[in-house]
Amino acid sequence: MLHTSAPRRTLHSPLRYVDWTLPFVAIGVSVLGVFMNYSATWRLLEFNGGDVLFFARRQAIFVVIGVGVMALTALLDYRVLGEFHRQIYLGLLVALAAVLVFGREVQGARAWFQLPGFQLQPAELGKIALIVVLAAYASRSEGEMDLPALVNSLMLAAAPMVLIFLENDIGTMLIYAAIVMGMLLVAGARVTHIVVLTIIGALVVLLVFNSSRLVGRDLLGERQQERLTAFLDQSSDQGQANYNLNQSQIALGSGGLTGQGWLQGTQTNLNLVPEQETDFIFTAVGEELGFLFGSLPLLIAYLFLMSRMLAAARLAGELFGTLVVVGVLSMFLFQIFENLGMTMGIMPITGIPLPFMSHGGSSVVTAFAAVGLVVNVRSRRFARA
Repeated sequence: MLHTSAPRRTLHSPLRYVDWTLPFVAIGVSVLGVFMNYSATWRLLEFNGGDVLFFARRQAIFVVIGVGVMALTALLDYRVLGEFHRQIYLGLLVALAAVLVFGREVQGARAWFQLPGFQLQPAELGKIALIVVLAAYASRSEGEMDLPALVNSLMLAAAPMVLIFLENDIGTMLIYAAIVMGMLLVAGARVTHIVVLTIIGALVVLLVFNSSRLVGRDLLGERQQERLTAFLDQSSDQGQANYNLNQSQIALGSGGLTGQGWLQGTQTNLNLVPEQETDFIFTAVGEELGFLFGSLPLLIAYLFLMSRMLAAARLAGELFGTLVVVGVLSMFLFQIFENLGMTMGIMPITGIPLPFMSHGGSSVVTAFAAVGLVVNVRSRRFARA
């Protein structure tokens, strides 16, 4: 159990208790992300006669918006969000259902609203909504979650996860599952229940992957099947997913300890790693900056962020705040592990963005909003309810 009691006293200014290292490190990583977005895209844009700053400029704008959102989520008392958890949950379901009808399909997934100048992915922002909703409900168990409360919590999470599955966005659905598992464990669910749920989840994945043989219909899209097959048979040279994985591993290996230099990566400049500014942005870091000056510092920054989140969870003034931070921590932990793992071939390719680094407005804003929530909880740990 991470939740510990803390002495209560009137809080005159939450700024006194802000952990400033959290936003500063998040901004630092995002600045690196802007530079690597430029590195991953400038050569191809120049070759095609386009604006070489297009992706980097967009990413910088997303970062500025994200910092503003982080400030707002840090200033607004997080317990107010808990009071409106029903409305937040309804809004989440409506947004996920609407994108199935009115959304734009990209690479087999219908998960984005096309707005003037950018795309909005409700499932990304929905991570924050799920964290708040599940924390508000699970905190009622006061750290002793029985089976009915566990089932109800799972039902709350199941509805948005089913809608995301119907969008054919398996990666985001897995992030939701990681958030739920982490939060329920800290909320007081028994370890045996978590183990049983994990086994059931694994069986469901096998059922879905073999659905064509078992039920006569593929429940996974062609792109998702190819990615899972590539992970299970990495020696095969067939399929786009295998090509992506091979080029990713070559890029990381060519960077070595010290890298080839910013803007000097051959794999990056020749555009040999597909979707490098999004799914495979870590390969640009590894190839051009190397392990010592790129990969290792980035990993240390992520570990530092998560260690400060763990500390915030321990210091939270009540269980609701603890669960909010644990949800954010679970989200970051899974996304970072999965994204880095898929570039190295130890995890399947799922299209999960690397926080603060991958190109995309929805993912960047969501990551900053999540950090703002953690800052919020920690800064109000002495506040009265």
